[in-house]
Amino acid sequence: MARRTKRLFTIGYEQTPAKAVLDELEAAGVKLLVDVRAVAASRRPGFSKSQLAAGLDERGISYLHLKGLGTPKSGREAARSGKFGLLHKIYAAHLKTAQAKEELDELSALVKQSGPVCILCYERDHTHCHRQWIAEIIEDRDGVKVENLVAPQV
Repeated sequence: MARRTKRLFTIGYEQTPAKAVLDELEAAGVKLLVDVRAVAASRRPGFSKSQLAAGLDERGISYLHLKGLGTPKSGREAARSGKFGLLHKIYAAHLKTAQAKEELDELSALVKQSGPVCILCYERDHTHCHRQWIAEIIEDRDGVKVENLVAPQV
């Protein structure tokens, strides 16, 4: 009997209304959204921690914030400046910290045990976001298939 490969989704909410992101997650069958922002706050309506968790709950999707997988402030500043090489260097060093390692292990276990999991961060383009490196590590470590969701801009 062939085992179905587990999937890990990623999504960014930049320039996207909360409803569109929630619709995209629901359509993909996501059961757990893992927020990988260092700071789970947003000026965009629907994306601060409590609003996001409430919107997800209405659709039967669980919410977990893994702050230790967020980008340190210096990395966020590099990303805002378009210095993606510097962001990668800063984030690679951050992933060696005890908290990041522990939370990466937690995410890995959740992907293996739970229904479809999606990691969320701000950047619309996953290639300009630290979540792509988290996804690649889980993909390599656990043999999951990564799929980057993009909600329609409304």
